Amino acid sequence: MDEALTAETITITGHGGAEIEAYTARPLGADQFGSVVVIHHMPGYDSETKEIARKFAAFGYAAVVPNLHHRDAPGASSDDAAAANRANDGVPDDQLVGDVSSAADYLRALDGSNGKIGVIGYCSGGRQAFLAACSIPQLDAAVDCYGAFIINDAPAGLPATLKPIIGLAEDLACPLLGLFGADDQMPSPDETGELSRILDGLGKEHEFHTYEGAGHAFFAVDRPSYRVEAANDGWDKIWDFYGRYLAS
Repeated sequence: MDEALTAETITITGHGGAEIEAYTARPLGADQFGSVVVIHHMPGYDSETKEIARKFAAFGYAAVVPNLHHRDAPGASSDDAAAANRANDGVPDDQLVGDVSSAADYLRALDGSNGKIGVIGYCSGGRQAFLAACSIPQLDAAVDCYGAFIINDAPAGLPATLKPIIGLAEDLACPLLGLFGADDQMPSPDETGELSRILDGLGKEHEFHTYEGAGHAFFAVDRPSYRVEAANDGWDKIWDFYGRYLAS
């Protein structure tokens, strides 16, 4: 691991031609690198998600985090923009696909890019990573970190856009890694088990891992839900997975 990197806030052209804020990090001194679109969680485009982008850069990948809530409150804090987005019923699926596709195009055009692009998402971003992998044929690998509402409806009080998308599974166009907690209920082990069975039936390449003693958001180092052993093993599996599908 070479931790020399550069990071900055940029503007990309997202879905429908909208100019949205994004955060990017990339390794310095790398001749060729794979890239990752990082989809932030429902709490928003925050410093913790930007830290994940820098972690990818430290491990030799370029990364970009599109601000999915930018249209709801341009220039607002991540908390305020997330609140505005929830009030607007969340991120529409077609908008998400357009924003991720634009972020992937940005990464693919970087000097040194090997053209291979992955996507990863956490919480609602896990669902959205699955959505992107079923909607953007040019993606090479996808990671779903405890993404719910792929199979089941969201409970009352959550954004109306969180509808099941299991009907898209037949269009999954790249290998999928799923990382889940055994104590989580969104998604529950029953839900992720059903998803795995459906993907098996469709012949879709995937590998799922469920961690005992871990619940939702076990990767989040700044929250009580953090589980160090599960998170460390999860990162090891991410590096192995992306090493297989995104490396030069």
